[in-house]
Amino acid sequence: MTTVERDIDRIERSDTPETVDLLVTRTAAFIQEHVLPVEREVVVDGREVDDEMRLELQRKAKDAGVFGPLSDTEYGGLQLSMRTQARVLEASGASLLGPLSVNASAPDDGNIHLLKHAGTPEQRARYLAPLASGDVRSSIAMTEPAPGTGSDPAMLRTTARRSGSGWVIDGAKHFTTGAAGAAFTIVMAATPSGPTMFLVDQDNPGLHVGRRMPTLDHSIPGGHCEVQFSECEVSADAVLGEEGKGLQYAGVRLAPSRLVFCMNWLGLAVRAHEMAARHIVGRSSFGVPIADHGMAQAHVADSEIDIEASRGLIRRAAEIIDIEGADSSGARHSASIAKTFVSEAVWRILDRSVQLHGGLGVCEDHLVARFLVEARAFRIYEGPSEVLRWSIARRVLRPFR
Repeated sequence: MTTVERDIDRIERSDTPETVDLLVTRTAAFIQEHVLPVEREVVVDGREVDDEMRLELQRKAKDAGVFGPLSDTEYGGLQLSMRTQARVLEASGASLLGPLSVNASAPDDGNIHLLKHAGTPEQRARYLAPLASGDVRSSIAMTEPAPGTGSDPAMLRTTARRSGSGWVIDGAKHFTTGAAGAAFTIVMAATPSGPTMFLVDQDNPGLHVGRRMPTLDHSIPGGHCEVQFSECEVSADAVLGEEGKGLQYAGVRLAPSRLVFCMNWLGLAVRAHEMAARHIVGRSSFGVPIADHGMAQAHVADSEIDIEASRGLIRRAAEIIDIEGADSSGARHSASIAKTFVSEAVWRILDRSVQLHGGLGVCEDHLVARFLVEARAFRIYEGPSEVLRWSIARRVLRPFR
């Protein structure tokens, strides 16, 4: 047994601080050695993030024993608790390509959790196994062009009607993340029983992937696409979970997915914070290192505070999910709080990092400019901050009404 194999065996058999430290160290080393050079090719040289890149990076992650922090061991994953994921995903999140490399990026992260929770044994074998193993990618089609649903699920316009022994789906979606090149799509559609989730194979002739929308973020294979379902016929066993319970399953998916977003992006913010500190220590202005200027130190201190506060909120939400389950009201509430705060804290940290780099901060040679642009959507995806604040306030006020 090799050293890596022995270490993996120790990690799989235990969730002690020693083994978690070992996995975090291995993950950080993998990112440094294998992922950061490819990230520079993407940011500076304009290399496209495609499935060839994904598969190569994931192969190296498997060799390093750091693949699959969200997946069970039966699929080659590490089967970690949410609390352990918090530390490991912060380490992998140090690169824009880190989450993709270890198979912990959207939308596959949430779909892995959703299929494990709601899928039948046959669905888990057909869809979850290859997804959790990194053999394929997936997408999820929920958001619709106006006047369809965005943050308000009551505006759902895509429909599914019974036809013979199956269903026919019709409707338009957009911001369907990862749709180009995905193996299958999970689609939310209105049925007589209520919103329902369906599994649709990508080669279904009724599923049409349209243009890749020109968004700010470019680091996701398959992009964010417009998708049309036109007389899309699926069998009865394409229903994911129970008919009419699509919103309930979406809720099960949301808390872990929001937290994974927080873990991943916090890792990138921590790296940018360290890059800025290194830069201001090594560069002088007005006769002293920039790091000796009080205003620069204020930026550093504020970012350090944001990082530690973010870690605390993530850790608390992870503990609640581990203890109470992802579909508990406590999990939804704590994940909403964490996602709101962390998404805005990450933006502040990255913005300060750009500022501390001065003119070089807006040059993509130094990476932090791209980090800032890529992270902007974090405050919108998986729930805009404004909607999350509304839902948080409603839960707080409910017992007082």
